[in-house]
Amino acid sequence: MATLQQRNGSYRVLFYWHGQRQSLTLGSVSSDEAETKNSQVEYLLMRVKQGLLTVPPGMTIAAFLSCDGRPPKTPIAPNEVREQVTLRQLKERYLSTHENSLEATSIAGIRIHFNHLTRFFGNQFAMASLSLADLQRYVEHRSKAKGLKGRRLSPATIHKEIVTLRTAWNWGLQMRYVEGRFPNKGLRYPKGTEKPPFMTRDEIELQLDGTNDELWECLYLRIDEIVELLQHVKTRPAQPFVYPMICFAAHTGARRSEIVRAKVSDVNFTSKIVTIHEKKRDHGRTTTRRVPLTPFLEQVLTEWLAHHPGGPFLFCQPQQVVRSRKQNRVPSAPLTKDEFHDHFRRALRGSKWSVIRGGHALRHSFISACASRNIDQRLVEAWAGHMSPEMSRRYAHLWPSVQQEAMKAVFGP
Repeated sequence: MATLQQRNGSYRVLFYWHGQRQSLTLGSVSSDEAETKNSQVEYLLMRVKQGLLTVPPGMTIAAFLSCDGRPPKTPIAPNEVREQVTLRQLKERYLSTHENSLEATSIAGIRIHFNHLTRFFGNQFAMASLSLADLQRYVEHRSKAKGLKGRRLSPATIHKEIVTLRTAWNWGLQMRYVEGRFPNKGLRYPKGTEKPPFMTRDEIELQLDGTNDELWECLYLRIDEIVELLQHVKTRPAQPFVYPMICFAAHTGARRSEIVRAKVSDVNFTSKIVTIHEKKRDHGRTTTRRVPLTPFLEQVLTEWLAHHPGGPFLFCQPQQVVRSRKQNRVPSAPLTKDEFHDHFRRALRGSKWSVIRGGHALRHSFISACASRNIDQRLVEAWAGHMSPEMSRRYAHLWPSVQQEAMKAVFGP
């Protein structure tokens, strides 16, 4: 989408191109002319995205839009590619630029993807020679690889690796390390299997046959089960921050990375609001969302803060913690995501809740509970934060009991 901006009587159109903000100066024109040009820019950008128009090599997107998408017959002097970069160089420069703007887990995933790419193509592979045939050979090679527990690698994983390369390519295009469109048009992936929907414990246990224990990754808890789990955690011997931290996860739907960087100041007891600091919704900046503070969580956090060891972070440890993965840490230091997972798994160990794979199940449960109580989808997304369309479809379910009641309302008992 393009945006029209006026400053001191001069107009310009603002838009995004390959993730970076661009501008097209219109000058001192009438408001009607500026609006017309703004609409034309939106239309041309849509046509380029659809592949129906192509920006000539060496021509900037602003120059392309300024001539109404019709480049003059006299060719424009191209911006030559600075150098013929290799795959290794593109990887290192891309990571160096983005490592401070993306989450550590995202950077780790990008590194893993590039490791697979460089093992296949080689570090010295010239990016200028990359073709659709090269990408197709890579997809076919990876489709024969083994993933977790010896299972065939999923097409979704292969697609993520190609997307990582495409994203780095598009960034390199702006930096003039490569030229032209990423050659993935027509790329074919193996046929994959849709992930199963999120299910209750009863539904999963009916389907278990000893070979598909990965179904526990689809587990979500009903409200009564969440209450029972939290009561179990409360009675377990653990560090004092563990119970309020798990309650926070269950009653906000926050991701573990969001939980470990939460601060005391993020909890507003007057407005009954918890502020969640995000990094997934916008890679260019840190964003926030606000979740209502439930009465239960308010009471739990009030009791916890009365014994809080100090420092700005909401969940932290005393300076010395027995069996902690980190020793001699200061009270103001936050927990790591690995520590969150370790304490979570330890709190459930040996109980019927040990089948829960990680704290993310409480996020599934939070969203599912909201959906089953017919909470407006817009509110759920506002509270839970960014979700891909595929993930939104997986969450668009109701508890079996709710479905049965709905069917009875149609056909009777």
